Amino acid sequence: MKKVGFFRSIHVKFVIIYVLLILVAMQIIGVYFVRQLEETLRANFQTSLKQRVNLLAYNVREEMEKERTPEDPTLEDDIKKILKDFDAGDISEVRVIESRSLKILGTSQPSNQGVVGQRTTELRIKQSMVLEEDQSAIKIDPQTTHRIWVLSTPIKSGKKVIGSIDLVAKIENVFEQMKTINGIFATGTAIALSITAILGILLAQTITRPISDMKKQALAMAKGNFSRKVKVYGNDEIGTLAVTFNNLTKKLQEAQAMTEGERRKLSSVLSYMTDGVIATDRKGRVILINEPAADMLNVSRETVLSQPIVSLLSLDDTNSFEDLLEEKDSLILDYSTNTKSYILRANFSVIQKETGFVNGLIAVLHDITEQEKIDAERREFVANVSHELRTPLTTMRSYLEALADGAWQDEEIAPNFLEVTRTETERMIRLVNDLLQLSKMDSTDYKLNREWVNFVNFYHRIIDRFEMSKEQNVTFNRRLPDHAIFVEIDEDKMTQVLYNIISNALKYSPEGGQVTFSIKEREDKIIVSIADQGMGIPKENIAKVFDRFYRVDKARTRKLGGTGLGLAIAKEMVNVHGGAIWATSEEGKGTVISFSLPYERSEEDEWS
Repeated sequence: MKKVGFFRSIHVKFVIIYVLLILVAMQIIGVYFVRQLEETLRANFQTSLKQRVNLLAYNVREEMEKERTPEDPTLEDDIKKILKDFDAGDISEVRVIESRSLKILGTSQPSNQGVVGQRTTELRIKQSMVLEEDQSAIKIDPQTTHRIWVLSTPIKSGKKVIGSIDLVAKIENVFEQMKTINGIFATGTAIALSITAILGILLAQTITRPISDMKKQALAMAKGNFSRKVKVYGNDEIGTLAVTFNNLTKKLQEAQAMTEGERRKLSSVLSYMTDGVIATDRKGRVILINEPAADMLNVSRETVLSQPIVSLLSLDDTNSFEDLLEEKDSLILDYSTNTKSYILRANFSVIQKETGFVNGLIAVLHDITEQEKIDAERREFVANVSHELRTPLTTMRSYLEALADGAWQDEEIAPNFLEVTRTETERMIRLVNDLLQLSKMDSTDYKLNREWVNFVNFYHRIIDRFEMSKEQNVTFNRRLPDHAIFVEIDEDKMTQVLYNIISNALKYSPEGGQVTFSIKEREDKIIVSIADQGMGIPKENIAKVFDRFYRVDKARTRKLGGTGLGLAIAKEMVNVHGGAIWATSEEGKGTVISFSLPYERSEEDEWS
C-alpha cells in the first residue's frame, strides 16, 4: 500500500485549516483595526492643529482690522509677535498672507524672516482665498523626505476674505506611531498562531486517532484479515462510525464464505463480455443481464430479473429451458419487422459444479443483422448476375442450334439470327465490363486522374454527342451558365457518369418529350441535374434506383440492352469524387437525377 504523503495526511490538513482560519480572522481584524486607528490618529492630529489655526486666525484678524497711528507698531511687527508665541514641536512653519497683494505679512520661522514682504506663489493659498475654505494635503518634504501636512485657512472679516494662514506640520510622527503599532500587532499574531498550532495539533489528534485506526483496519481487511477490531473512543459521530465499521467487518467475513461459490459463475460471465450476456439460475430465471444484452432486447435490466429466459428471448413456443441446456449449436433469433431487419445469434453455456450439478445457464447474444444483410445482398447479387447472363446465353444457344440445324442456309432468317446473337454478345460484354468497373471501384487502391476542367464546356460536349446520335424524337433543353466553372475531376470517369445518366433519361423519355440539363452553383459545390419526362419512379422505390441491377421497367430496359448497373456505377464514381447523387421523381411526370461536386469559387468566377 502506498504511504500517504505528509501534506495529504488528514491530521496535517486539520491543523493547517485551523491555523489558516485563525490567521485569516486575525488579518481581517488587523487590517480593520490598523486602518481605523490610522484614520483616528491622523484626524486627531489635524483637528488639534486646525483648532490652533482657528485661534491664530482670530488674533491675526483683530490685528489686521485694527486702526493704526504712526506711533503704533506696524502690522508686520504685531503679526511677528503673535507668530512668535505660536510655536510647537509638530509645527514647522506658519505664515500669514494678505489677500489683496498676496504679500507675506509674517512667518513663525526665525531663520526665514527674509520672505516677509514678498508675494507668495503657492496655488494652495490662492485657492483657499478664492474658494473661502480650507485647503490641505499630505506631501513629502524634499529636504528630509518625511511626510508633512500643509494647511491653508482663509481669514474672513464678515463675508470678505482679508488673508490666509499657511501651516506646515510634521505628520511623520503619526505614521511612526502606526509603524510601531503594526510591529506589536505582527508579534502578537505570530505568538497567537504558535499557540493556535499547538492547540490544533492536540485537537486534531482527538479526531484523527480513530480514523487512523480504521485506516489500519481497512488495510488489514484488504489483505484478508478480518480479526482486528477498531477501538471506540466515544459516543459521538466518529464513535458511531467505528461501531458501524466493526459490524461491517463481521458481515464481510460472513460474505467471504459465499464469494467462492459465485466465483466460477462470474468467471464464466466475464469470459463472454464482448457481447450481450445473460445469466440464469438453475430454474432458468434471469439473475444477471448486462447493458449490451438489455439494449439488444430493448428491455430494462430491473424489469427482466427473475423472468424466465425463454420468455425474455421469445422462445416460449419453440424451446424450453431444458432444451436450451442441451443446445449445442447457436440459435438464430429473428426480431425483424416489415420496416427494419434485426437478427441476433444466441450461444448457450451451462454452468456446472465439479459434481456435475447444473447451477444455471449463460446466454451470449451477438448482433448479426449487418452480416445477414451482407450475405443476403451477396446472394441476390449472384442471382442477378446469373439471371442476366443466363438470358442472353439461352437466346444465343437457341439461335446457334437453329443455325446448326440448317437455318444458316436461309438467306432471310440467317442474318436475323446472327444479328440477335451479336446483340446478345454485346449485351454480355457490357454487363461484364460494368461488373469489372464496379469491382475496380470497390478495391481500396482505386485512383482518379484528376485535372481542372471547365465543367460548362465539358457538359456541352457530352450533350452535343447525344444530340447528334439520338434516334428518338426528344428535344434537349440546356440551362447552363454562360461563365466558366472549373472543377477538379477525372474527365473519363465523369464522362461515364453523365453518359449513364443521360442514356437512362433517353431510354425512359417518350416520343416528343424533353430532357433538361442544368447546373446550379452553391457556395462550396455545384449541382448537376438531368430531368426527363418519362413514366417516373414510384415513391417507395426512389431509394433503390442506385442499387445494382435495379430497373424501373425491366422489360423495356432489357429490350434496350440495359444491365441495371449504370446508376450504381455513377453513384460510386460521384462518391469517389467527394460528391453525392440523388433522385427525385413524380409518377407520370418524369425523373430528375442530380449529383453534386466539390467546387471552390475562384476570383475569376466572381469577376466573370
